[in-house]
Amino acid sequence: MKISGFTFIRNGIELGYPFRESLLSLAPLCDEVVIAVGDSTDDTLNAIRAIDPGNFRIIETVWDPNERTHGSVLATQTNLALSHCTGDWCCYLQADEALHEQDIPVIRQSMQDNLADARVEGLLFDYHHFYGNYNYLGAARRWYRREIRIVRNNIGMTSWRDAQGFRIKGRKPRVRLVPAHIYHYGWVRPPAVMMHKVREFSRLWHSDADIQQQYGDAQSFDYQQIDAVTLFTGAHPQVMADRISAIDWEFTPPEKSALPRKSLRHRVLDFIETHTGRRLLEHKTYVMLPD
Repeated sequence: MKISGFTFIRNGIELGYPFRESLLSLAPLCDEVVIAVGDSTDDTLNAIRAIDPGNFRIIETVWDPNERTHGSVLATQTNLALSHCTGDWCCYLQADEALHEQDIPVIRQSMQDNLADARVEGLLFDYHHFYGNYNYLGAARRWYRREIRIVRNNIGMTSWRDAQGFRIKGRKPRVRLVPAHIYHYGWVRPPAVMMHKVREFSRLWHSDADIQQQYGDAQSFDYQQIDAVTLFTGAHPQVMADRISAIDWEFTPPEKSALPRKSLRHRVLDFIETHTGRRLLEHKTYVMLPD
């Protein structure tokens, strides 16, 4: 069984992505890691070359500045990286996601166990979505609980829309769940860097005028714009240790009384999820196969 990793990145240093940590968490799982490195204006490309453990394969790409509809450039870059993968399974991490080293054996075993079953087109992971700092998780329904992060190669799999999920000729892939988490750090940056990242990311969906109207001249991201967080009591991947120890900003979760009042519909759905573990009306980008 051969395992490919794949990802994309552009201006990772400027925008505060933990892309080095992400790549180093992926490398031990994979025989090769294909990285589509966009035409950055910072030193992202050289930073990746400097940490290459020997199995990186860098594909230099140019992002189309006119591709500003529904974040589709993210799927374009994902598909470019995927097209260069040669493994039986392809493990996808975005540049703000990481694997825990303790999960590597079970992830590899899940791929081995499902290799001969052609019904299994992808493998699904639970998520930890960190918010504000490394101690808190986003806890509202808007945070997706699960997503496909391993896909079978050479079956027509493509990244979908803004690269959150995948499709096979327009349909949802059939998957099984891996007993492991993706550690997502997309909402943990210094407030000024977070604001810069939000503006740049918004350019993949909206016009400059719309972005200016929404954010004005704000220089610092307001982390109080959250409807619910919960304390993280687990352990982070070891590759994140230096980044976590270097944190230089404060985040205090908003008081419960300051949180926006949820609609009756959401309160009912939250009550059901809290007491049953079932998330009703959940948007899923996959079809779960029976065990």
